[in-house]
Amino acid sequence: MIETTIIGLGARGDGIAEIEGARIHIPFALPGERVQLSRDGARGTLEALLTTAPERIAPFCPYFGSCGGCQLQHLAPSTQLAFKHGLVVDALTRAGLDTEIAPTLPALGGRQRATLHVRDGKAGYMRPRSHDILDIEACPILVPSLAGVPAMARAFGRLAGDCEVHAVMADGIDLAIRAKRRIKPEMLVALVRKLPGVARLAFNGEVVYQNAEPFYTIGRARVPLPVEGFLQPSREGEAALAGLVIAALPRAKRVADLFSGIGTFALRIAETAQVYAADGEKSAILALERAVRHTSGLKKVTAKARDLFREPLVPVELKDFDAVVFDPPRAGAEAQARELARSKVPLVVGVSCDPVTFARDAQILIAGGYRLTRVTPVDQFAHSPHVELVGIFER
Repeated sequence: MIETTIIGLGARGDGIAEIEGARIHIPFALPGERVQLSRDGARGTLEALLTTAPERIAPFCPYFGSCGGCQLQHLAPSTQLAFKHGLVVDALTRAGLDTEIAPTLPALGGRQRATLHVRDGKAGYMRPRSHDILDIEACPILVPSLAGVPAMARAFGRLAGDCEVHAVMADGIDLAIRAKRRIKPEMLVALVRKLPGVARLAFNGEVVYQNAEPFYTIGRARVPLPVEGFLQPSREGEAALAGLVIAALPRAKRVADLFSGIGTFALRIAETAQVYAADGEKSAILALERAVRHTSGLKKVTAKARDLFREPLVPVELKDFDAVVFDPPRAGAEAQARELARSKVPLVVGVSCDPVTFARDAQILIAGGYRLTRVTPVDQFAHSPHVELVGIFER
């Protein structure tokens, strides 16, 4: 057993200690705490707390520590915000970027989507650093209307065997199951009819049951959700990001929304400006187009299915836009950033769920003549070490 003092938090929320010249990561330990730990290489296991940090609070979930979904429930909310601000500062500093970084914007709200794993009759999330499944009765960070999803997942597992159950809360519960076992769709339909609040069920990408097509409201538009379509984790987080994006575009008349998804930003921007929206997921673009056709009062929206990793918009295509918004997956938008850097677009707004890839893309834009004027971190991944951000670039 080793006794030591925690000197900081790592990027994944682990406590950091220095032992014999090595940095050791100890999950669930906080800076300033005196602890006893056992060590396995560069990782430690917290065995006992000898002193506790004032920032330590009681976790609200009975599964915390056993479940790999949350890492920071033991850390006071205000300190979580400061920690995530530090993640953004560190990523930008390492990339040599100097700009105003606003305080982290809290966007606390229940998660409106979840993917549960079903193995050997258990339904839940994976344990920390493991593929073992922790069987759960409920997940308190989900919106209340998804409280019954673990029980639903177990029921599907009895028919489909080992599977993944993806649940989204729109104007009804949208369920999608992925499994290797062949199963007659009518067996799933017979089960889902007994489950409350389910609007649709898809099995391996095919809709097998639909009580009502699930729609998701964005601004004044109602968007038909694609099967297994992507949504922001929470409505509160989505609203915070959208508010920052819209605030950055007060005078824009023609805007390109790249990696647009189903229109999280495009449909809001279209209330005041013409929008060109592009995304690699054809189903998302089709949903966006349907929403536009059935929503009055929007400016012109042009939506295209396009792989922006392989076929980014080039300067000749960008020349007529007042502003570009991009919100790529965690891998970032390197190819598109290189084309933006060659363009004359006066304003670029970058949204990212990864400060490191955002910093890389920001370097490209700055080398091309942009100035990063402001970055705002957004905490919509509460209790985890993940952080979203919005950055504003001006020529």
